[in-house]
Amino acid sequence: RVPSPVLIKKFSDASKAFMGIVSSQACSSSTSALRWVLSCLATLLRKQDLAAWSYPVTLQVYHGLLSFCVHTKPKVRKAAQYGVCSVLRGSEFMFGDAAPEHHPAAPSTAKFCVQEIEKAGGTKEATTTLHILALLRDLLPCFPAAVVKTCCETLLRVMTLSHVLVTACAMQAFHSLFSAQASVACLPAELNAQIITALYDYVPSTSDLQPLLTWLSTMERAHINLGRLQKDLCWAHLPRLFSAAMNCFLSPHSQVVAAAAQTLETLLSECVAPHMDDLGTVSASAPAPAAYLCKMFRSVEEGLTYRFHAAWDEVLRVLEVFFETCGKQCHPIMRKCLRSLCDLRLSPHFPYTAEVDQAVGAAVSAMGPEVLLEAVPLEIDGKEETLDFPRSWLLPVLRDYVQGARLSFFTSYFLPLAAALKSRALEFTQAGKSVEAKIYDTLQWQVWTLLPGFCTHPTDLLGAFKGLARTLGMAISERPDLRPTVCQALRTLIHKGCETDAERAEVGRFAKNFLPILFNVYSQPEEDGGSSAQRRSVLDTVRAYLTITDPQMVCGFLQKASEKLTSPESSEFARLSILDLVVAMAPYADEQSLGSLYHTIQPSLQSKERSMQKKAYRVLEEVCAAPHAPCQAFVRSHLQDLQAALLDSLKSAASPAKRPRLKCLCHIVKQLSAEHEPFITALVPEVILCTKEVSVGARKNAFVLLVEMGHAFIRFGPTPQEAMQRFLLLVYAGLTGSVTMISCTVLALTRLFFEFKDHLELSVVEQLLQNICLLLASRTRDVVKAALGFLKVTLLLVDTKVLAKHIQAMLEAVGNLSDDMRRHFRMKLRNLFTKFIRKFGFELVKGLLPAEYHKVLVNIRKAEARSRKQRALRQAAADTDEEEAPPAQPRGDSMEEILADSEDEEEEEEERQRSKEWRKQARQKGQAWLKEGEEDEPLNFLDPNVSQRVLATEPGPKRSRGVSHDFQVSEDGRLIIHEEEEEVDDDEAKGADEEMADVLQDVGLRSKKSQKRRFREEPDDEEHEAGTYPQYRAGGSGIHRQLDKEPAFGAEYRSKKGKGDVKKKGQLDPYAYIPLNRARLNRRKRAKMQGQFKGLMKGAQRGAKAGRRNRQKAQRP
Repeated sequence: RVPSPVLIKKFSDASKAFMGIVSSQACSSSTSALRWVLSCLATLLRKQDLAAWSYPVTLQVYHGLLSFCVHTKPKVRKAAQYGVCSVLRGSEFMFGDAAPEHHPAAPSTAKFCVQEIEKAGGTKEATTTLHILALLRDLLPCFPAAVVKTCCETLLRVMTLSHVLVTACAMQAFHSLFSAQASVACLPAELNAQIITALYDYVPSTSDLQPLLTWLSTMERAHINLGRLQKDLCWAHLPRLFSAAMNCFLSPHSQVVAAAAQTLETLLSECVAPHMDDLGTVSASAPAPAAYLCKMFRSVEEGLTYRFHAAWDEVLRVLEVFFETCGKQCHPIMRKCLRSLCDLRLSPHFPYTAEVDQAVGAAVSAMGPEVLLEAVPLEIDGKEETLDFPRSWLLPVLRDYVQGARLSFFTSYFLPLAAALKSRALEFTQAGKSVEAKIYDTLQWQVWTLLPGFCTHPTDLLGAFKGLARTLGMAISERPDLRPTVCQALRTLIHKGCETDAERAEVGRFAKNFLPILFNVYSQPEEDGGSSAQRRSVLDTVRAYLTITDPQMVCGFLQKASEKLTSPESSEFARLSILDLVVAMAPYADEQSLGSLYHTIQPSLQSKERSMQKKAYRVLEEVCAAPHAPCQAFVRSHLQDLQAALLDSLKSAASPAKRPRLKCLCHIVKQLSAEHEPFITALVPEVILCTKEVSVGARKNAFVLLVEMGHAFIRFGPTPQEAMQRFLLLVYAGLTGSVTMISCTVLALTRLFFEFKDHLELSVVEQLLQNICLLLASRTRDVVKAALGFLKVTLLLVDTKVLAKHIQAMLEAVGNLSDDMRRHFRMKLRNLFTKFIRKFGFELVKGLLPAEYHKVLVNIRKAEARSRKQRALRQAAADTDEEEAPPAQPRGDSMEEILADSEDEEEEEEERQRSKEWRKQARQKGQAWLKEGEEDEPLNFLDPNVSQRVLATEPGPKRSRGVSHDFQVSEDGRLIIHEEEEEVDDDEAKGADEEMADVLQDVGLRSKKSQKRRFREEPDDEEHEAGTYPQYRAGGSGIHRQLDKEPAFGAEYRSKKGKGDVKKKGQLDPYAYIPLNRARLNRRKRAKMQGQFKGLMKGAQRGAKAGRRNRQKAQRP
């Protein structure tokens, strides 16, 4: 809080006072005062300017602070270390424009650290060395290069002592240095490379888990940092690390294998991938840096040999990343590996086929299918003598991973192959060999399924598509089995292949050929035109192709379609199909064509054929919703005609046509101005009634249109409050209608209140609330249900002070419900009472409700208390788990962590106790083991790799831990298994999101959770992607006939010829097991269960004897 200039000016006096306190408290048993004074000293030093550090007194005070970094008391030492870090990394002059590269006190700090390490050496406890290493972990990135070199040499020297904890802390210091991404002034590339080379002398044994993980992580960060500083030097060091990491794949620890694989993948993606574009094609004889890449790949490729078989899954993942990052340039050196992978996959009982498929798929994506098939031929040509096809597994892999390939390669290689396979299938069919014919037919279909992949970002679209277009057109019209695949390929080509205007023009040039074929196929009945899924696929393809088709051509097609619509020769199916196509084409037509189309479909708006009427409204909906200029101009010029036509067809609108009609009205209302208010007024009754339509889509659109009409009235003005009052008066009229109209009106008012609550005056809200309370006296369930929904929304949205005036009227209205209503809506009432109690308290609600409700209210209070208690217990358990989790070691990485000096004070006795425990654990952790030589070989202490014999993990076979489970055990050893209880219905725990979901459900925006899935799907005129249509399945709410009964226990063993069970080959014996039954643990049924197994063994023995006698009789001559 003291300003920096004051601390600078009074530095001498303040530091003298602080140092006096420090000297007096240094040997005191209490540490609180000393800790806080050290923190104050650090703050004082941090505020000094650069010039102050040239005075000896400043350095003297700083060294006084530094000396406490090796204090025996943990809290004092921690405070001093935090202080030193904050001074060196957070001094104010280090953030200015003229900031020096490093702090003036950094060299002396490094000198102090080196001296302390050399003084302590490798004594048994090595506590001072560990304290200094913890300090260096945070400070190394702050030192200048010359000092960093000295410190690193000291660290390497102290690691030769093979003290496990010292080695681990030194490795952490190196890891911190590389992770900090220090500047060249701190860590030059040459020094980084020298440290990497030196660390190879300290590779732990492959059976030493934790040290090896730390070593791998440190080397990974070292190479990534070196790659940031100098790419060529990094690549020169990578082959040796790849070789060392591959040795880790032989470790018995799965964590080491996974860590080594992750290290290699990270190095490939961070150090190699960014520079691959600078390389040309890499061959085996290429000079550096490509030669380094060859060595790295050879190391990983060696992992496919048998001695690595336990880690093949991880090796395959590394190969997958190698193919992804380097496959495009390095495919010449990878072909042998691809052949090995394919041979490996064909070996019997190979367990990693999925990993091989992914690795080969990555090669396909990076290298392309041509390179893969050159290295690993498909060996399928339609002339095979046997039906073996060992490489047929490549077809699904190619299908899933091909992209960015040459389209002409499919034309030249796969099309002739598909034709040869098809002709061979026909030969077998004529010869009556149906199995062989089916195999070849499946193969040719698999070849065709590669086409969508080749259409994804093809490289030669401009030159290759014209050679393929005729074949695709013939396949659509003549081959119903290939139609979905070819249509999917065309859609993929349009969406993911046409990236430039030239490519779009090239594919669009063939619209005059493809669109008539697609139109004809879609217009055919299902027997000829395929299944409904195929027809939808064709329609989706038409929609996609229209996006790149010339508008004049679309107008020509639209004119022909209009002629066929009015032709008396067209069947009803043909007219409906043509209307579907018109719906797709309408948004791309010009204004003149839209005018003639409108006159063509206008009579259909009042047609008695419901399907025709619905499709006609769909055409209007698409035209009104289209963002293209001609469509918007048509709507503006024909606004009066559209209003008149929609009002005239109001009475004749069929229920299926309501959804598109309401959507169409919604788009029109958005464009209306104040003079069109009578049109909206005329629509209000229809929209209100549609809020209870059968169709979910119609109900949803009705609510959307209602809100849009409210926005239109606000646009009309003069003020939002007056506009909404005027609109609500129109809606209020519905309250005087029939019962259905009243319930629909209440729903509409609920939604409008939810949407426009900010534009309603208080008097309007109060009047609305009073009217709803009156409606609760209705004898119709629908009206009462809607009114209760309104009250629920009111409780959520209206301020408590406003509600307090009306709570008596609201609760009296609810309390006066008839017994029948109360029983029917008991769950809704309970939910409502819960919200009342939370808002106004139990006593007030109880006092305002009749006595027959008091029992429910008491039950609600108990349930609330129980749920609160359970929440508190769960929270306490979660907090306990967090406390039990091991705390992360303070790293001091961010400036906030370094400058955060506040700590909770604790009792000295507790601190001493923890210190003892920590020292005990440190002694246990500091234990090391010597790994003896193999068999009788003596341990050679002069061996340069002897440091690998010093293990932090006790050698020898690990004892498997007992399996732990979460079940309680009774005194007699039985497991106590509780059935899961249903979650308590806890509205308070739902939170705001679920409360809002309830509200949306009541106002018609969300369907009920209990509704079947098919009613939650989009209506039938919403197009789905081919093959994704929901199918009916028995289940959910309601009464269903069970389609597939569960087989009786042991039914698979039942004999088909006689009584009893029979043995099945490869399965368990049917009579050797007794099904477990949890009811047998019940003490009350123990007497009943006692005698049931008495004769089991005797009966089995009798049966065995009888069987033996029968066999002996059968064997007698």
